Amino acid sequence: MAEEIKNPNAEEEYQPDLMTLEDEDGNEVTFEVIDALDHKGVHYMAVVEYAEDEEDVNEDAQLVILSVGEDSEGEYLDVVEDDETLLEVSKLFEKRLSDQFEIE
Repeated sequence: MAEEIKNPNAEEEYQPDLMTLEDEDGNEVTFEVIDALDHKGVHYMAVVEYAEDEEDVNEDAQLVILSVGEDSEGEYLDVVEDDETLLEVSKLFEKRLSDQFEIE
């Protein structure tokens, strides 16, 4: 009798990559990392506000692009404020994510 071969990853449930950040008003907001890339020596992450239930998913969710920096205390996240860099990185993410998401 032949043994059944099972894929150990087939039964794994999708686990989103989540992070909780504090906004400018001091409120905690949970984001899901949907993609990451390196561009010109800087690591960037594309995140959206996390919705635990599918029915709470906002179809008009805003994509937030964060840069990852490092200082003496360790890694930190920052919004991309340079318009030219933001446009370049946004286009890269748009190209990478356009097959999975409807992007305007």
